[in-house]
Amino acid sequence: MDSAYQQAGIKEGVDVTGEGKYGREFALSTPSAAGRKLASGWLWLGIASLLGAGLFAVLLVLARTPYIQDVFPWVDFFHTALVVHVDLSVLLWFMAFAGVLWSLNSSSRYTGVGWLALALATGGAAMIVLSPFAGAGQPLMSNYVPVIQSTLFFSGLIVFGAGMAVLVLRSLIAVPSADLWQGGEGSIRIGFYAASIATLFALAAFGWSYVMIPKDLEITQYYDLLFWGGGHVLQFTYSLLMLAGWLWLADACGAKIPLTPRVASILLVLGLLPVFYVPVIYLAYNGVLGDYMEQFTQLMRVGGSFAPVPLGLAVIYGIVTGGRTAAANPQRAALLSSMLLFAVGGGISLFIRDSNTIITAHYHGTGGAISLAFMGLTFHLLPRLGYREPDLKWATLMPYVYGAGQLLHIVGLLWSGGYGVQRKVAGAAQGLHGFAQTAGMGLMGLGGLIAVIGGIMFLVVFFKAMRRPVQQK
Repeated sequence: MDSAYQQAGIKEGVDVTGEGKYGREFALSTPSAAGRKLASGWLWLGIASLLGAGLFAVLLVLARTPYIQDVFPWVDFFHTALVVHVDLSVLLWFMAFAGVLWSLNSSSRYTGVGWLALALATGGAAMIVLSPFAGAGQPLMSNYVPVIQSTLFFSGLIVFGAGMAVLVLRSLIAVPSADLWQGGEGSIRIGFYAASIATLFALAAFGWSYVMIPKDLEITQYYDLLFWGGGHVLQFTYSLLMLAGWLWLADACGAKIPLTPRVASILLVLGLLPVFYVPVIYLAYNGVLGDYMEQFTQLMRVGGSFAPVPLGLAVIYGIVTGGRTAAANPQRAALLSSMLLFAVGGGISLFIRDSNTIITAHYHGTGGAISLAFMGLTFHLLPRLGYREPDLKWATLMPYVYGAGQLLHIVGLLWSGGYGVQRKVAGAAQGLHGFAQTAGMGLMGLGGLIAVIGGIMFLVVFFKAMRRPVQQK
């Protein structure tokens, strides 16, 4: 009897796609046992980050609940919890899943270095999570990496960054053998490799900013500028991982992608090219911080469309012409939801004119798209990592629930931003004086609640599959 995944067109433990008229497989071959074990470790760190983000989301609600909020001893507890929630749900989750993909993309060389990277990242993440409980520290909602001004938090951030540096260096030197770079598999590997290079530039940008940014600035502005350059470059890392993931997910659900592996590889390399302009921005710095910030904004706005638009259109064409697929197909559900959110989030960036909730709508769209791609890949990878197949019914429903919630969330933010509602404020500070502003933020809240339900569904499906590992042959 075939398994449910075989009925859906996916064989357990390997990647399979119909040859079709294009005859190309955009998928990675099954890695070694060492690679699977290391990838599983990174996946657990990513899931732990999502769990932690969920717990801090509950604390956020309690921090805004009358009477209960007075129980917490922290200074500005709402923003303290928000800092950790954002860092866990974006930075730590995204980079941990990058560790999954880079571990699968690497050879079995320097496996010990890979475990060292995971140990450092895990230790740093634990320090970040514990920092609110270890003493009062002022929370600062800086862009890309919000922080808590405490020794433990910054120590955790540095240790986590060191883990990422070791991870990236290993991914760049533990290169797979030449026969694994052929055809569509080679395209996927080039995408993951390009993301490693982008991360190397991001780490260098963080260090360069630390040296360059004046230390006498107002504290929030200082951290905004400190993380501005590297934060922008990290978006290219996430996008490249997502784009390669789109190809992999499209292959898994039987799409006939009308791209040769060479063209797909060229598009992914185009997605990397903008980061090579980063040193020019720093070398051209003339002391005007506004120019420095604007150059990175334009870099992401212009360079960020080099690869996603043509590759996304090709994947859509492949899905439409790919024939019938099983109704319960988590890969297809995650792929479609991810592409829709990314298109909406990218389109919203064209309307950004001021520091209001339109900016929040933009990055919730693109960030939600990246997260959905990673969730879809998680479902696809579970059997290949030696665990049970996820429940097809719930794994297929989850991306639609999460995606619909995020879509309502960002539409509400876009609507409210159009009426001048500012970002990074809560309660009365939002200035919700009219029906339109209130309705927009209400829609935002409803969408956020639905997205949270989708996130809980993901965790439930994941843990049900992970609780009983199968015996690897």
